[in-house]
Amino acid sequence: MNYVFEQPHRPIEERIADLLGRLTLEEKISQMIYHSSAIPRLNIPEYNWWNECLHGVGRAGVATVFPQAIGMAASFNAPLIKETAEIIANEARAKHHEFARQGDRSIYKGLTFWSPNINIFRDPRWGRGQETYGEDPYLTSQLGIAFVEGLQGDHPEYLRVAACAKHFAVHSGPESLRHTFDAQVSPKDLFETFLPAFRALVTEGKVEAVMGAYNRTNGELCCASPTLLQKILRDEWGFSGHVVSDCGAIADFHLHHRVTSTPAESAALAVNNGCDLNCGKVFFALREAVEQGLISEETIDRSLARLLRTRFKLGMFDPPEKVPYAQIPYEIVACPEHRAHARKVARESMVLLKNANNLLPLSSELKAVAVIGPNAASQKVLLGNYFGTSTQLVTALEGIRNRVSPKTKVWYAEGCDLIAKEDSYWGNSPAAGFAEAIAAAQRSDAVIMCLGISPELEGEEGDAANSDGGGDRTRLGLPGVQEDLLKAIHATGKPIVLVLFSGSPLAVNWAQEHIPAIIQAWYPGEEGGSALADIIFGDYSPAGRLPVTFVKSVDDLPDITDYSMAGRTYRYMEKEPLYPFGYGLSYTEFAYANLKVPASAEVGQVIEVTVDVTNVGKRAGHEVAQLYVRALDAKVKTPFHSLQGFAKVYLQPGETANVKFSLAPRQLAVFCEDGSCRVEPGRYLLFAGGCAPDARSAALTGSTPLQGELKLVGEPLNLPV
Repeated sequence: MNYVFEQPHRPIEERIADLLGRLTLEEKISQMIYHSSAIPRLNIPEYNWWNECLHGVGRAGVATVFPQAIGMAASFNAPLIKETAEIIANEARAKHHEFARQGDRSIYKGLTFWSPNINIFRDPRWGRGQETYGEDPYLTSQLGIAFVEGLQGDHPEYLRVAACAKHFAVHSGPESLRHTFDAQVSPKDLFETFLPAFRALVTEGKVEAVMGAYNRTNGELCCASPTLLQKILRDEWGFSGHVVSDCGAIADFHLHHRVTSTPAESAALAVNNGCDLNCGKVFFALREAVEQGLISEETIDRSLARLLRTRFKLGMFDPPEKVPYAQIPYEIVACPEHRAHARKVARESMVLLKNANNLLPLSSELKAVAVIGPNAASQKVLLGNYFGTSTQLVTALEGIRNRVSPKTKVWYAEGCDLIAKEDSYWGNSPAAGFAEAIAAAQRSDAVIMCLGISPELEGEEGDAANSDGGGDRTRLGLPGVQEDLLKAIHATGKPIVLVLFSGSPLAVNWAQEHIPAIIQAWYPGEEGGSALADIIFGDYSPAGRLPVTFVKSVDDLPDITDYSMAGRTYRYMEKEPLYPFGYGLSYTEFAYANLKVPASAEVGQVIEVTVDVTNVGKRAGHEVAQLYVRALDAKVKTPFHSLQGFAKVYLQPGETANVKFSLAPRQLAVFCEDGSCRVEPGRYLLFAGGCAPDARSAALTGSTPLQGELKLVGEPLNLPV
């Protein structure tokens, strides 16, 4: 006869209680380590909780590789992100069940995925900013919810896979200090900037897991913080899922933060304060912690119950035929339809930063085109970090070759290394490849320069081999002699299209002044080269928008260890940027009209805003309609303006769409210095357009958003944080 926990028709809490009652203390502890042991006497196989799917199933063999997260964010397209996450989760399910049938239950092959990364990209030097959805709390919230919903599915009984919001909280560099760093943040910045996305994924997205960060926040270890894990996450937000530590973070308690003295103390501190799963091995010391009276078995049961609940919701203790997601065939992995979607996402992610005299799109019938630069034939720049194995990676060079006319001659020259260094032994100059590049340019009608950086220069601590900041960057310009190469090719007089590959902003001030066309391509995934060619040769009109501000100089930034939002991101930055948040150009033109904003409304009322968007250009294309809010009468400091709505619409020439935005009370709220959140009576300016309402956006686009004034009346309304 089956045990109660093996009976699918039983209530889940009854099944959890039954299983808990059958486990010894040692067995319980073994299930709280990321590599959970098998329990043969109960027919429970081993399970590894550590899996990644930031932009495709990562590190588990073949999978479709989509653009890096920052690129997906530039699409400003939440439905597209949800559809992408559904594909990722389906591939994850198919791979998991096939591997399990083969007896392979090793790392990266499970159903609990430690994605998405919803930390705020507050400083462009941070190496892991590429993993995020950018610098804005609202954009991050909406895209994060979409990603979670796509991963987890909408089945009433089962999760497709379990998503995890990370890293909780106040975590965005410096990478080199993350194991010892104490991020000091004001209550206002904490609740206004660093926590909204986590709150949204918990309360709206129903995310199954939350990962604690390595660092401390205001003195408390993030993976053992009573403020973060209990007071905010569970008591105020009602989170019912499980909390996992970042990998090695519990060992940091005694090894680096030195808050505790022994593994037993560290394990007890973490579990007592709400961390349920250890990515690491310190929780093996929980037995010793029980013996020392540092933790009770009842507290261990509480944490383990949360972990078991996730496993039950994934159908791990049910017959496969009862779990609908277990029936997804392995043949869908990296299928042509998924590859086509990767190309679609890559096209929507790329941002046209400049297009003087409508140089783009180029004709595919050119007699000759030169493709130059260290990133032109690079596969690494397609991937970013946390990636899977693509069945075919299409580089920029390959994408261009595949797209041009068979009669078009494609010249290629690397030009220089990504990081050019003097080689005194062999006598090679960093500019040794310039001659070949110039020769290629001179023989061409147009030049496509593929420059930027790569995951070798930015990423997680220990991953970016050539980073000069432990994973972070210390400089924002083009590295090595790339700008010198760009200037040398510019001197030939040939028209240049500059393509920038990166996971973070680049300060390309000289290029903005002198180069006619610039495209930000990010790390665009397996079909990146095809998508780039679609844009360059006019098969797709670019519509990406920057999810992060491109500053002109590192000198315009506060110190990376300063977690105050003063002077940071478009919401509080006073220096003029090179390229502002929300910016991006198109091959067609859009006009906005008939903005309708209520003249007045009661505090606490949902505000409905509509605007007409018309394609007044000569070709079809996407437009990203954006809604920003500015509080005019707030009694506390508020952002200059704040994104509170966006919608991506596809319009034929002459076609008009009526775009509707709904503003919930929280979207008009202000945050006080004590972190409290309230909606105040007073005047609010609402801006609707294709860019943000700032002077730099107006200068670059030649347009300004429409604006309307709303007056809220009544008594102030306090909202839960």
